[in-house]
Amino acid sequence: MTIGGLQKVTLIDYPGKVACTVFLSRCNFRCPFCYSQELVLEEEIKKHPQIDLEDFFSFLEERKGLLDACVVCGGEPTLNPDLNDFLKRIKEMGFLVKIDTNGYLPEKLKELIDENLIDYIAMDIKAPLIKERYGQATGVDIDLQRIKTSIELIKNSGLDYEFRTTLVPGIHTPEDVVAIAKAIGPAKRYFLQNFHGEKETIDPSLEGKKPLPEEEIKEAIKEASSLFEVCKLR
Repeated sequence: MTIGGLQKVTLIDYPGKVACTVFLSRCNFRCPFCYSQELVLEEEIKKHPQIDLEDFFSFLEERKGLLDACVVCGGEPTLNPDLNDFLKRIKEMGFLVKIDTNGYLPEKLKELIDENLIDYIAMDIKAPLIKERYGQATGVDIDLQRIKTSIELIKNSGLDYEFRTTLVPGIHTPEDVVAIAKAIGPAKRYFLQNFHGEKETIDPSLEGKKPLPEEEIKEAIKEASSLFEVCKLR
């Protein structure tokens, strides 16, 4: 378990809850638009300061009664072999758990659901569910069935959940919003977020790129919104 970061309080990462966010290192994707290189690339992980596991749990102990929940993200948290014990310990302290995942390990996700270790799931949908498009967005060769299995698993889990997509110029178009919506809907929540090129990304050619036109995204959301309880740009 390598903890690469901690946001001590957030009001937006777990809807309706006051939470902290813990960032676990390592990822099985290499999304060109990713700006968390220190959590993804091995050479950057080695250089990046880590948070001691017991220091993290001491922090949580001090926040009992102040925080409702803990958001566990990455990197890709489901890669961690000690994740079950980590989440169990968080829940035993009385906190709700939200996990952010790319959905590429549905068997691990099912295990976490079956063991009642998570309360809310957020899954990133990287692109329309076409193998070549998904591979372009993730930077790796993709078994698309894994993504599809996780989508259905989450929708049928009985847990609170959301899907979300970051729209990146040169990788996505506003029309992709509708294509993705039709592939994952009907579902509870689908959030879109526009890429902004102010930060350093894995693919440096994306830095400084202008985001997709917001009005075009909003028009696409109107067309897609009937498939979801909530569908919006955030």
